[in-house]
Amino acid sequence: MNRKLALITGAASGLGYEFCRLLAADGYDLVMVDRDREGLEQSASKLQQKSGVTIQSYVKDLGRNHAAGELYKEVEDREFDILINNAGFGLYGHFANTDWEIEETMLHLHVLTLTHLTKLFLQKMIRRGSGRIMNVSSMAAFQPCPTMSLYYASKGYMLYFSEAVANEVKGTGVTVTVLLPGLFNTNFARTAAMNSGSAERQEKAANSTVEQVAKKALKGMMKGKIRVIPGFSNKLMVLLPRFLPRNFVLSALRRIQERLRQ
Repeated sequence: MNRKLALITGAASGLGYEFCRLLAADGYDLVMVDRDREGLEQSASKLQQKSGVTIQSYVKDLGRNHAAGELYKEVEDREFDILINNAGFGLYGHFANTDWEIEETMLHLHVLTLTHLTKLFLQKMIRRGSGRIMNVSSMAAFQPCPTMSLYYASKGYMLYFSEAVANEVKGTGVTVTVLLPGLFNTNFARTAAMNSGSAERQEKAANSTVEQVAKKALKGMMKGKIRVIPGFSNKLMVLLPRFLPRNFVLSALRRIQERLRQ
């Protein structure tokens, strides 16, 4: 009855699944949330076979209106030790040419749903006096980027929001952590390519494995760190734009993005 419990969004694959795998190995019961029914069922079944923990899965499109409230109502009778807001996706292309319906869904997922879930779980955690929340942002949070303008902007929101709330909850027994990974091997770039109408675009670069990122993220969260930036080179990259002209950085990022999509 006193088992630890974690909820992870975007849990069917990639980093979300790796969080689930590592937490299950550490004895956490899991609530796995994803909009991919088939992928979620397969991932939950695989974990269930390998671990002795209890796993519940919820098929939910968190990019919809009111999705956060709907999800919370389904699980609010349980006491969660960890919430990981991991669900997200990207979109390549010039803003004037990209699909607004996809962009609206992305912004809803990255901004409104993440914020609402954080508020709902945070309030209960504060009343209990314990709990940990992790919001998965990106190195993209530190600067704007042509050809991925809304994605980078939404990741910046996650960073600033998470840092502010982390300061507000000091002394409550609750911590808020923001994860800021660079490129690593997931299906993120493939999804961004598909949303841009170019299925042949694949991920071209990787500086960390999913497992390495997930381990560092969970370790930092358990220590109560506000920011987790996996990899020494990524930490250096955060500092670099401060010493370069802003227009130069924008042009360089645009060239990098265009090269990745060739």
